[in-house]
Amino acid sequence: MGKAKSPRRVAENEALAVGTTIRGSAQKLNLVAQLIRGKKAEEALNILAFSKKAMARDATKVLASAIANAENNHDLDVDSLVVAEASVGKSITMKRFHTRGRGKSTRILKPFSRLRVVVREVSDEVEA
Repeated sequence: MGKAKSPRRVAENEALAVGTTIRGSAQKLNLVAQLIRGKKAEEALNILAFSKKAMARDATKVLASAIANAENNHDLDVDSLVVAEASVGKSITMKRFHTRGRGKSTRILKPFSRLRVVVREVSDEVEA
């Protein structure tokens, strides 16, 4: 008598991975996410591997996790995966203080972001 199984948040031919606390602003992470939206999974990994953006390293981990979820949990073909969705949002923000002159202080905000990557299995006939 356990809790009922929750329904899938994505379709049967999709797999999901979420990076919840990626250090950096959502604006910078969205620049990296734009590079991989709509691309084949293998091509997206190559783009992130050779990107000069520092956020690309964290985005690579989330994309690799989504591909692994597709292969191991949902029995999808890795060679026919496409990045269907790469959405970015704000997460927590750490607040720190920096001491200034004359006994004053300034607030420093250290933002975190979240990245949600959905990969979808696409048949070759649809793509062509």
